[in-house]
Formats: sequence, C-alpha cells, structure tokens
Amino acid sequence: MTSKAYLLEISRRMKRLRIESSITQKELSSITGLSLRSIQRFENGEDISLENFLKLSIAFELTESVLSAIPDMDKRPSILLEKHRGKIKQRAHKKTTTAGTKNTFKWGDER
Repeated sequence: MTSKAYLLEISRRMKRLRIESSITQKELSSITGLSLRSIQRFENGEDISLENFLKLSIAFELTESVLSAIPDMDKRPSILLEKHRGKIKQRAHKKTTTAGTKNTFKWGDER
C-alpha cells in the first residue's frame, strides 16, 4: 500500500469510530482542540500533522495501539546484555571499509 492509501484507510476508520461513538465533528473539535476544518479534512483523507493525529488518537484512547505499532527497542531481552556490555547504539552511521581506510579508485596496474 502507498502512504496515501494508508492515510485514506486510517481516516476512514477514525471517521467510523467517531460515528459509532455518537460524537459529532463539532464535539470532537471541542474535545481535541482541533479546528472543525482540520477534522473535516482528515476525514476526507487529507493530510494532517502528526500532533493533530495524536490528539485524535488520545480522544479515542488509541495511543497505546499507536505506540504498540512501533517496537520499543529498549524492551528487547537482548538489550539487557547490550546495556551490560555498553554497546547500545546512540546513532546510525555509515559502515567503514576494511581496516577503517577509504577505498580509492585504482586502474589495476598500481602496486
């Protein structure tokens, strides 16, 4: 699925959840602090900010579901071993070549 397809599906589900909960768009606007227009745009499949999406998720008590969709790498069993050895990654970086040297282009006749 494309990101647009996911957005349409999420907005469709949230709209259905709102309707099944007997909450009007205006009431949801009051609960979340979002403008009525933002809610209408979202329910029509238009893009909204992540913060606004989270406000909607909080209103429908979906934050745990949203968080559970992204694995918490600090809760892996192996993290305890990594913490003990001091090997927890702090950032991603490019892999270096063998022995940390840069590969430079050679024509093949150098020795």
